[in-house]
Amino acid sequence: MNRGLLFIVSAPSGAGKTTLCKELSGFLPDISHAISHTTRAPRPTEKEGEHYYFVSETEFKKLAECGGFVEHATVHGHLYGTSKKELERIFGQGKDVILDIDTQGAAQIRNAGIRGVFIFILPPSMEELERRLKGRDSDDETEIARRLKRALEELESFEQYDYVIVNDNLGKALDALKSVIIAERCRLVNTDTAAVRKNFRLA
Repeated sequence: MNRGLLFIVSAPSGAGKTTLCKELSGFLPDISHAISHTTRAPRPTEKEGEHYYFVSETEFKKLAECGGFVEHATVHGHLYGTSKKELERIFGQGKDVILDIDTQGAAQIRNAGIRGVFIFILPPSMEELERRLKGRDSDDETEIARRLKRALEELESFEQYDYVIVNDNLGKALDALKSVIIAERCRLVNTDTAAVRKNFRLA
């Protein structure tokens, strides 16, 4: 019934958007989490091709110059981007795409007129966001301070999104995200009406 939908999920670092997007793929059929390219080094638990495509700055810029990205941005001093091939790979499987990117990338997609459903994940509070960032044990105090400053800038954009979900509890937030996906799949605008008419032999 749906035609290959694009769901764009943004949130400040530490709000849980990546976890939610990865969890979602295991709960709903026919949706896949797009893997982004990045120039930052992998964290101890991250794997190539599963969490990110880790590339050099030279490789990244070469791909960007060739128009290989749907969106790309500099975040916390590193380059991030979503390749066109990655979206084509997932859509080619007949699946919807869920894409977790920062607000810069989401704005690029929105401004390019690419059709998508925009979802913003809010942390319960700045205090909780700081606690989560410190709990990662992967960033020093300077990096955490930079991420918190950037979080305030990203939070200014939440009103530009179609849906807002507060991630105060992973299970509840995941249920809310699933509800958004299911509801959007059922919208008439996302339904192949010609196929329905043919199936039921309607005039």
